[in-house]
Amino acid sequence: MRSGQLGKSISAVEVTNVSQHGFWLLLEGRELFLPFEQFPWFRDVSIGQLLNVHLLNPRHLYWPELDVDLVVESIEHPERYPLISK
Repeated sequence: MRSGQLGKSISAVEVTNVSQHGFWLLLEGRELFLPFEQFPWFRDVSIGQLLNVHLLNPRHLYWPELDVDLVVESIEHPERYPLISK
């Protein structure tokens, strides 16, 4: 017996792994790491809350249960988005 071919992913974004240091997002075929040190809003949330992420548009992610929204660029270049305003 052979398994059938996998279907197309129905989600443009998904959490693929979580560790004590952060988590990985699969976003449009590429994997991004969000370390808890740079994204502390996610450190103490439940897995269910973390997995509930939506891609609002190609450059904007939203976690509705946490009321957290991020532009993708802030994940790709966190140094451009300091946590403390100046």
